[in-house]
Amino acid sequence: MTDLVSGLLSTVAFAALGLVLLVIGFYVIDLLTPGKLGQLIFVEHRRDPALLLGSSVLAIATIVATSIYTAEEDTLVGLLATAAYGLIGIALLAIAFVILDLLTPGRLGELMTDQKDDPAIWVAVAVQLSVGVIVAASIT
Repeated sequence: MTDLVSGLLSTVAFAALGLVLLVIGFYVIDLLTPGKLGQLIFVEHRRDPALLLGSSVLAIATIVATSIYTAEEDTLVGLLATAAYGLIGIALLAIAFVILDLLTPGRLGELMTDQKDDPAIWVAVAVQLSVGVIVAASIT
């Protein structure tokens, strides 16, 4: 019975950490783009910001899930490793977004918040997902 309780508590701890990392990722993307993501996505129903945020969430979740999957037996060590990998992943996602923005004409943030759908957002989506997969692969 203690193994079950320990496993349940560990699951709750890892899930809570994952949610915290997703929230941090949301705010980082929000800081990198003009306007408020919540407003743009849930009130104005803009597709481009939703695609960027969705790809970032999937990238962070991939990193967190890989870190949890490869975690040590010790829950505390696993939580610390997951937090570290998650934060590094979020930082790398932000850096990749900024680099892509610098390398391309126009401003990605402005393109994704205007009234029209822009194909450039798909490149940003691919970059976010790619960085998430690369970081996850580096964990194993």
